Amino acid sequence: MTKTEKILSYHGIRPTQMRSKIYKFLKRKQSAVSFSDLKKAFVQKSETNKTANRTTFYRNLKIFEDKGLIHQINDGVGVSKYAISDENAKGKYGTDLHMHFHCTVCGKTICLPDRISKQNLPDDYEINDVNLVLKGVCKNCSKK
Repeated sequence: MTKTEKILSYHGIRPTQMRSKIYKFLKRKQSAVSFSDLKKAFVQKSETNKTANRTTFYRNLKIFEDKGLIHQINDGVGVSKYAISDENAKGKYGTDLHMHFHCTVCGKTICLPDRISKQNLPDDYEINDVNLVLKGVCKNCSKK
């Protein structure tokens, strides 16, 4: 069993060839990717080597998200993006609570390493979703 297959299995996801490819693609990315970016990465030039259809990609992303392997980011541009979740950041609320940074010049969105404090939330409150996005100019775009 490969490392990717072990990771998928650990998260309760049956490792298929397409799921392994999607996971590896997301893992290599330094920034969050949109569904269309993901789909474009898997488009084959040859008609005989067709890739999975749109529904298959959505279904696999939904499975990854439901199992906590990835998280969805709404950075305010109207298109959801996806990034690998930090498996070490899971806590009481079962989610990876962190902020994101969206560059208004290049359009990239990255996960920031610092975690959001959960200590101010009363015990009888439950977090279902968090979406915190800081907007500005990334270091690469500020050099230009």
